[in-house]
Amino acid sequence: MKKKKTTLTVFAVHILGLIFLVIPQCSQNENGGNTESAVPQNISQNKTEGIPDSLDEHQSKINKGETLSDILLSFDVPFTTISKIVRAFNQVDDVRKIQPGKNYSAFFENDSVYKLKYFLYEKDPVNYILVSMDDTIKVTIGEKKVETKERRVSGVINSSLYTTLKDLAVSDKLALSLSEVFAWQIDFYRIQKGDTFKVIFEEEFIDGKFIGIGKITSADFVHWGEKYYAFYFEQDGDGEYFDEEGKSLRKAFLKTPVKFSRISSGFSNRRFHPVLKTYKAHLGTDFAAPTGTPIFSVGDGVVIEAGYKGNNGNHVKIRHNGTYTTQYLHMSKIKTGIRSGVKVKQGQVIGFVGQTGLATGPHVCFRFWKNRNQVNHRKEKFPASHPVKSANMENYLNTMNHLRNLLSFISIEKTEIAKL
Repeated sequence: MKKKKTTLTVFAVHILGLIFLVIPQCSQNENGGNTESAVPQNISQNKTEGIPDSLDEHQSKINKGETLSDILLSFDVPFTTISKIVRAFNQVDDVRKIQPGKNYSAFFENDSVYKLKYFLYEKDPVNYILVSMDDTIKVTIGEKKVETKERRVSGVINSSLYTTLKDLAVSDKLALSLSEVFAWQIDFYRIQKGDTFKVIFEEEFIDGKFIGIGKITSADFVHWGEKYYAFYFEQDGDGEYFDEEGKSLRKAFLKTPVKFSRISSGFSNRRFHPVLKTYKAHLGTDFAAPTGTPIFSVGDGVVIEAGYKGNNGNHVKIRHNGTYTTQYLHMSKIKTGIRSGVKVKQGQVIGFVGQTGLATGPHVCFRFWKNRNQVNHRKEKFPASHPVKSANMENYLNTMNHLRNLLSFISIEKTEIAKL
């Protein structure tokens, strides 16, 4: 295979000292040499350390179906050497997880023999795996230095959050980040014209090239005339988002949609149906209770269906955010005022237990969707929802007031960039 001679660009940025705890391992190979899998104390602080400038570099991408062995063979690496490299590689990562489309660089010594000396595989824009083939075979892991810049941006939504950010020359990844921060407060499917936002966030760069959105430090979002705040704060080593009063923006679900009930039928991929007299999937949980027992929404959300529908009988379906949706079947009656488009709160009565549709007795069949797939909610692990601890409240309020002050000075018409 013809080797391309290009300038060395992979290490044009400063690279951080390698992290990850990897214990050096040495073993005698069949030819008497050593193979090592280790993380050196100080590697590639600049492009001249670890990989000499004098080497020729060939850059490419992993092709579909291509393995590390295939690539090394194309560079005339002997089978015995490849075997040692694969063993050393597996000490720091699974060689089978090398993915098509990922970048790699091969560095060649151009003396009397054109010989591969280093192979660098980029797991992502930040993290890499480096194979060095000097006196010993060594596989190391590391990460490139990421430069972080703070950016302050604001806008008025005319059609969608995505298009507004695009008009502001901001990555659409910020829209996803905002939807995750405000997942429980704002229905991003119902963003309307005139909603406004201000956000202070981090953008990440490597060698001056944008690679992604970092954390949002603070934001306010006006949706349907109501203002929502989010402030990032760390306590006990964990960071999350809180409102002005120090309450977590995350909310847990109620464990059941009815009180004083019992589970009459659980979630199953194969259950004998008492009416149809056949085995079929039951992708929900049945809670038996007397007719007329109130049924509660297990979380805040927006009603997207409410009415009578075939085997479901009287039912209500609620979208809680971009991830979670719930449904409540066989109601004797849907509560007055519960209809499509109505916002509901956690614990709010949405209907009453019955046996309408395909049901043999009074119960509510509770169904739960995660990322559009029906799942067993009893096996899901939901994030805890805790306020700022009293011991941290003074510190939080000082931080929150400072961030809220910064937000107040952001003009809706302007954006600005400042280096951290």
